[in-house]
Order: sequence, then structure tokens, then C-alpha cells
Amino acid sequence: MSPESKKLFNIIILGVSFMFIFTAFQTCGNIAQTVITNLNNTDFHGSGYTSMSIIYGVFSASNLISPSVVAIVGPQLSMVVSGIFYSLYIAVFIQPAAWAFYTASVFIGIAAAVLWTAQGNCLTVNSDENTIGRNSGVFWALLQSSLFFGNLYIYFAWQGKTRISESDRRTVFIALTVISLVGTVLFFLIRKQEDTKAPGEEDSAKEILGDSSSAQNKMMRAVAAFKKSIKLSFTKEILLLSVTTAYTGLVLTFFSGVYGTCIGAVNRFGSEEKSLIGLSGIFIGVGEILGGGIFGLLSKNNRFGRNPVVMLGIVVHFIAFYLIFFNMPNDAPIAPMEGTDDVAYMIPSKEVAIFCSFLLGLGDSCFNTQLLSILGFLYSEDSAPAFAIFKFVQSICAAVAYFYSNYFLLQWQLLIMVVVGFFGTITFFTVEWQAAAALVARSSDYSSI
Repeated sequence: MSPESKKLFNIIILGVSFMFIFTAFQTCGNIAQTVITNLNNTDFHGSGYTSMSIIYGVFSASNLISPSVVAIVGPQLSMVVSGIFYSLYIAVFIQPAAWAFYTASVFIGIAAAVLWTAQGNCLTVNSDENTIGRNSGVFWALLQSSLFFGNLYIYFAWQGKTRISESDRRTVFIALTVISLVGTVLFFLIRKQEDTKAPGEEDSAKEILGDSSSAQNKMMRAVAAFKKSIKLSFTKEILLLSVTTAYTGLVLTFFSGVYGTCIGAVNRFGSEEKSLIGLSGIFIGVGEILGGGIFGLLSKNNRFGRNPVVMLGIVVHFIAFYLIFFNMPNDAPIAPMEGTDDVAYMIPSKEVAIFCSFLLGLGDSCFNTQLLSILGFLYSEDSAPAFAIFKFVQSICAAVAYFYSNYFLLQWQLLIMVVVGFFGTITFFTVEWQAAAALVARSSDYSSI
């Protein structure tokens, strides 16, 4: 197998591994609050929203140390160990206990930071300037495919159920745990690239993790990267883009946890209310993959810059929020185990609910592809610190959103996203216009971004 074929093989294995792990984890997050609501009349007392708040809070803080962990342990072993912690978190739902549930939430927050740092390193090592776009697109498509399979299983497994029994819960989470473990084992198939580099070719891993000659030098590089992140955090462009990034964190919380809970709580959906959670996740995935394919893989043909894509994203999301406001009862996010019989401004429609799922996924992909694009363009020399800040801000806001989801009615959650999304769009436009002006000043071809 040629070096290039080996690298592409590694990217595919990386994407398939993440697809398995996040098929399990994203499905778990989508149904966690619904399952826990059914458990809270027993000895178990917990909150899926609180768990996800802990996860994203710890994830955010752990981004500060994850480069050091990956530098010392190595990316492959880092991903394997992180995958095991993902599996343990999912396995907690087989026989839930509050202490294990919240403890696992802390550990998976740390594991998530290490996993994504190692993923970035693995992607970089197996790519060059000519293949990074293709490889990122392949990885994105495989990762987002995870939204299909787990949710499709939930849709059929929970068809016609209005209450999730202990047997139903155990069957689902045993299956999800096995799926996560399969993805973890697949990491062992990734082949090391050290021996494939031509003489004199710089090891791209050093750009992220530094020279591997000694643990002391690794730690020095990690500290240097941390200092660079702090310095970049206070630049004008990062501060402006942080508003847009904050919005993506709020939306991530809403479509990955809150909206599925809302659908599962509407009694007027009848016997399909629980299975619709899975169908909603599937259509979020359709929107994500469609948007990622159009605006990610085909970005080189975009002659109008990034602003039109972001504008499309915010318009799509505002339409979704408007329809959700009219279609979903206000108490749906915090409804009790019995669900809610309330009606918003129209009789709840399953078709409208699923259409909104598609819009949420499509809009989210618009924002994320363009944020990744502009960060990579503006900070091509400092990509690791810039993306660390991006993950830090996004995960902090996701944690905050999961926390207030325990208490806020639907209308207030939607209002927060509308306000932050409006200002996030304006700040993105500002940075993009400055980037375009800088390119014009350098007589560069703006359409080639």
C-alpha cells in the first residue's frame, strides 16, 4: 500500500471509528432526558440536562490540558482510552445510579477534550495542503452519518411506546455500549505514519504536539501552545468570532438534547411521541450532512465568500425557531414523566416538528463549516490555539445552555438563541469583511478562499 493510500485508509478508519462512537453517544444524549424522566419515580434522581452541563463544562476546561496528554501518551492510545470512557458513560444507563451517572459525566468531559485533540492531530498527520480539504470532508461525512443509525434504531425500537420500560432501556443501552466499544477497537487499525515520510519532510504532528524527543520538551511545547491560546483570546477577531461560536454552542445543546426531549413530551403525538425522537435525530443528520457537503466540500467554488452561507444559516434557524414556538408547548423541555397535554399556538404537528429538525441541522452546518473555514484562513500559522479557543467557547456555552434547560420554558430558550444568533451573525460579517478587505489590499483572489 502506497503512503497516500495508507493515509486515506487512516482517515477512513478515523471517520468510521468516530461514526460508531458518536452513533452511540449522540443517540444517548438525544434520549437521555426522556429515559431519566421515566426513572425519576424510582430510587434514581438525576437530570440529563445537568449531566450534559457537567460534560461540556469539564470538556471546556480540559481543552487546556488535552494537548499535553496527547503529546505524552500519543494520539492513537489517547483515542482508545477516551473511547473506553465514552462506552462507560453509556453503560451507566444499563443500571443507573446517580453517583455513577454524574461521576461518568466528569470523566467523559475530560475524555472528550483528549479525543478531539487527538483527532485533530491524526487528521493533520495523514494530510497535506492538497488533501486536507478532502480528508476533512470525508471525516465530516462519516462522523455526521452517526446521526442516522442510532436514531433509526430508536425510531423502530420505540415505535408505539408512550413509556420507556426497564427492559426497553437496558436493551437500547447495551446495544449502544457495544457499538461504542466497536468504534474504540477500530482505532487500533490506524497505522503510524512516521516511516512513510520522505527524507527531510517535516513531521506535521510537530506543529501541534512538538518534537517527541523528550517528555520535558513536549511539556514545554504544550505550555507554549497554552500561552499562545491566551494571547489569541484577546485579539479583536477572536473576540468577535466568539459571539458566533457561543451561538453554535447554544444551538448544539438545543438540537442534541432539548428538542428531542420536547418531542418526546408532547402527548398529542400519541403512541409515536417516543419513536419520533429517533426520527428527529435522523433529519437533523440529513440537514447536517447536506449542509456540510454543499458548504464544506464545495467551498472552493464559492465566489461570494462566507457571509451568504452564514446568512442562510441564521434565516433557516429563525424559521425553525418560529415554527417550533408555534408548534411546541412551552413546558415541553421540563415536562414531567407523564408528558404535557398543553398546546402552543397550533395543534402539534409531527410533520412540522420533523421539518424543524432538518432546518436545525442545516443551519448548524452553515455556521460550523464557515467558522472552521474562517479560523483556518485567519490563523493558518496558529491553527491549534485558534481551534482550541473555538472548542473552549463552544463547550462553555453548551454547558450553560444545558444548565438553564432544567428551568427555562421553551419560549425563553428560543429567545436566547435568537438574540445571540443575531449578534453572532453581525460579528461574523464584521470579521469576514475585514478578511476580504485584507485580501483585496494584497491583490489576492477573494473567490479562492
